[in-house]
Amino acid sequence: MIPKTDAFTGGFSEPVYQSQTVFRALMDGMARPGTLQTVATQVDPPPPVGVAAGAVALCLCDHDTTVWMSSALGKSVFGEWLGFHTGAPLTREKTEARFAFFELGAALPPFGLFSTGTQEYPDRSTTLIVEVAQLADGIPLTLRGPGIKDTHAIAPGPLPETFVRSWADNRAQFPRGVDVILTCGAQFVCLPRTCTITAREQ
Repeated sequence: MIPKTDAFTGGFSEPVYQSQTVFRALMDGMARPGTLQTVATQVDPPPPVGVAAGAVALCLCDHDTTVWMSSALGKSVFGEWLGFHTGAPLTREKTEARFAFFELGAALPPFGLFSTGTQEYPDRSTTLIVEVAQLADGIPLTLRGPGIKDTHAIAPGPLPETFVRSWADNRAQFPRGVDVILTCGAQFVCLPRTCTITAREQ
C-alpha cells in the first residue's frame, strides 16, 4: 500500500518554536475561559480538520497521549497525519483517550463516556477538541468562574441542545471532568471544567 502523501505534509516547519507559540495561546485560553484565541503559526492539516484543531493536535499530542477521533476523522488521513507528526497512538475506547477530536457536524457523545480522571489524578481526563461552524453568532452562552471577571459571553455553534445540561453534569464532578476546546478555522476558545456555563437569553 502506498501511504497517502497528505500524512507527511502540513506539520510545523519549526516544531519547537511553533509548538511553544500554540501552547502559550492554549494556556491563555484556559486561564481566561471563552476568550478568542488565534493560531498565528502556519499549519495545514488534512481535511476535514481545521487549522486550529491541527495546531492543537501537533502541540499537545505525543507518543504518550492516546487519541480518539470521531468516525469521519477515523476514515480520513488525519490519524496517519497525527501519527507521523506526533507519534500519538489511536484508540477506539473513549475512556482511554487523553484527547478526542470531532470534525464539524460530528455528533457529540455524553461527556461521561470519556475519562473524567480520578479524585487523586483529575488531570488524567480527556480533552475534547470540537470543530464548530462559528464562535460568534451561534448559541448564546454565559461563562462564569476562575479567570472571568463577572461573566463572559460566547456564542459558538452548532452545539447539541443538551450541551448546557451536559456541561452542568461535567462541572458537578469537579475536580474531575473533561475540558473542551472549540475550534473554528484558525481560531479557538477554551472551556475548562472550572467554569460554569448557562444559556443566555437572545
